[in-house]
Parts: sequence; structure tokens; C-alpha cells
Amino acid sequence: MSMLELRGVSKSYGQGSAEVHALRDVSLTADEGEMVAVMGPSGSGKSTLLTIAGTLEEPTSGEVLIAGVSVGKASRGTKARLRRRVIGYVFQDFNLLPGLTAAENVSLPLELDGLSARKARVPGLRGLQRLGLGERAAHYPDQLSGGERQRVAIARAMVGDRRLLLADEPSGALDSANAQAVMRMLLDACKEGGMTAVVVTHDAQLASWADRVVFLRDGTVTDQTAPAQGPEILLTPERNQ
Repeated sequence: MSMLELRGVSKSYGQGSAEVHALRDVSLTADEGEMVAVMGPSGSGKSTLLTIAGTLEEPTSGEVLIAGVSVGKASRGTKARLRRRVIGYVFQDFNLLPGLTAAENVSLPLELDGLSARKARVPGLRGLQRLGLGERAAHYPDQLSGGERQRVAIARAMVGDRRLLLADEPSGALDSANAQAVMRMLLDACKEGGMTAVVVTHDAQLASWADRVVFLRDGTVTDQTAPAQGPEILLTPERNQ
């Protein structure tokens, strides 16, 4: 079953001679348990694709379906519930709330969905521990490094029973060791937990973890392919010995 489907999606900004076409007739599917990487040069429409897939922005034309349901005519409340319960989003600039600790930032989506702060804290702490941040749970964002804030944002996007993860350059602020740990966790969530992930990246090694790589240029899908070898071949030294 397709967890995410974009059908002929286009997005334009401005009018007349000032009109800019960010996406042009893009069609894309991501099935349950599948990781799809999206690559392309700056300005190719990658981030716009994610914001539309995540219901943060409306397409100019075309249709977006999540778990087989078209979201084009959904109310603002319905879309908000989708973002709380189904969609996890990793932003390039983290979007952490400065007045909340790392643990509070991660557990916030669960609290907004009605879980008590005490109960929401348990999966929040578990997510931080999986990313090596258990000892930083009580720290505020301005007390964390860029890489640590990125990992907090990833933990927040995956907390609870999220079924669709949309990640915009999730390894951008991470060193190679932490990037590898994050991709292992995403891969496990897809293959063992059935989560679907769409990951925008400039990093060919990160893209090698995906089941499929989609290439964008000038707002158009130009090609898509599967990596020739699995991620362990490229990123785990002992596999090459």
C-alpha cells in the first residue's frame, strides 16, 4: 500500500513574468516500509516537495494522498491531526522550541494529541536515548550543539506511532558517525516497524540507504533508480574487509 502518493503535483509562486515554477507535474509514490531518497541541485524543488507532501503547503495543481486518502479538501483540523499522529517532519533549521528542554520538545507532539506529560515523557526519553542524547534530555536547545539539536528534531519526528517521516537534509549538521547511526535507525523503523520515509539529501552515501532514489531538476522528476549496493557496503568498514 502507498503511504504517500503525489499525482501530477505542480507548485507556482507569483504571477505573470514574475511567476516561478517550483514543481512541474511531479508524480511520486512511497510505499509502507519503504525509504525514498530525493536528490537534486539547490533550487530543484526538493524542499517544496516535502512541504506539500507534509500538508504544510498547498499545491497549485495535482493531488496528494496519504494512506490512500486525498488531503486536498481536508479541513485545517484534519491536516493538523495528520501532522500530530501520522506525519513526522524534520526541518533543516530544527524548529525546536527554545523554552522547552530536549525531552519536552520530543514529547510535545504526544502531549498535543492528548497524552499526559508524564506518559509522553517515557517515549520521548526513549527516542533521545536511541540517538545517544539520554544525558542531554534536560538541556535546552541553546545548550546543545547543532548536531545535537538535529538529533533532537529527528527524535521528535519519530516519536509515537508515526507512519510517514519527511526529512529535509537530516544529516546536514551531523558528523559521519552520527549520520550513520541516524540512518540505521530510520532503516530499522522502515523495515521492522513499517514506517515510510522520504529523505531529501545532497549526500550520495546517505541516499545509498534508500530503497529508491528520485532525482529532481528544475521542479521535474528526471530519473529514479535503486542503489547498486546496500548502505552497509558503503558505510561500515568491517563489511569491506
